[in-house]
Amino acid sequence: MIEAIDAHLTTFAFVLIAVLMVPLVLAAVRMIAGPSYADRFIALDMVTAIAVAAAALVTAATGRREFLDVAFGLALVGFLATCAFAGLLERMKGETS
Repeated sequence: MIEAIDAHLTTFAFVLIAVLMVPLVLAAVRMIAGPSYADRFIALDMVTAIAVAAAALVTAATGRREFLDVAFGLALVGFLATCAFAGLLERMKGETS
């Protein structure tokens, strides 16, 4: 019984990883062609969030807990990058005024 549930969970996790590739590509396009720095920073934050979700799904699919450490590290780096980019945008706004 548990093996059947585990097989379905693995299949479901891989399907969700494939589904996550669509917003990943769209966010990457926005990051490249964004009209402003703010759009690029938000797209980068979204790419980081998608990578965290993918790492969590890989953990569910493979059962290896190391990917949770990867997800935690990505989330931490993404948060710090967002804070740094927000500070940069504030400084850039102050220089143009």
